[in-house]
Amino acid sequence: MSDDTRNPKETEVSATANIKFGQHKDKPEDVLDVEMNNVDVDADDADFQMPEGFPDMDENMFGQVQEMMAKLERYDELEKENADLRGKLGRLAADFEGYRNRTGQEAAEAQSKGVSKAAEALMPVYDDMERAVSVGVDDPAKLIPGMQAVQNKILTIFAGLGLEVTGREGETFDPQWHEAIQVVEGDEDEKIVQTYQLGFKMGDRLVRPARVVVSRKG
Repeated sequence: MSDDTRNPKETEVSATANIKFGQHKDKPEDVLDVEMNNVDVDADDADFQMPEGFPDMDENMFGQVQEMMAKLERYDELEKENADLRGKLGRLAADFEGYRNRTGQEAAEAQSKGVSKAAEALMPVYDDMERAVSVGVDDPAKLIPGMQAVQNKILTIFAGLGLEVTGREGETFDPQWHEAIQVVEGDEDEKIVQTYQLGFKMGDRLVRPARVVVSRKG
């Protein structure tokens, strides 16, 4: 088809294209770059940076991946904290075991010293009993005074250890310290009239109750 027989509209379009091409041809390259960049782009799409290796991942999916990576990092931190706590617990258990061994050994040593001290205090009593028996063989009448002397020495030793005698005849009956094995008529109520076994206490603690006979008015 010749140029003379072309459609007038086609002629107009071609002319317009030639004009535009001529205009771009005359403009510098930097101006062309600016015009090409003046394309409307969504603000969110402009901020979104797609990581390399994930060309088809949208922004929501990328956010989920970031959240998962953050959780994994937190998991690693918790694992380290857990390992530290396990180490501290192991050291604490070892320290406690050492402390228990030391206190057990100290308690055993204290008990041994206590037994030795009590035995040492009773040794003179044994010596007095041996002398009383030796004298009593030759003169039985002297045996009673000798045994009474031994008895008094034992009570003195008990007092030195902190023990206090309770339940003697004439004391008021106290169920905290005394055990009534019999009740008899008497001139007063709640009076100890006979002692079968002396009791001992140490401060507010009962060591052994006294076994006594108690009177009660008829």
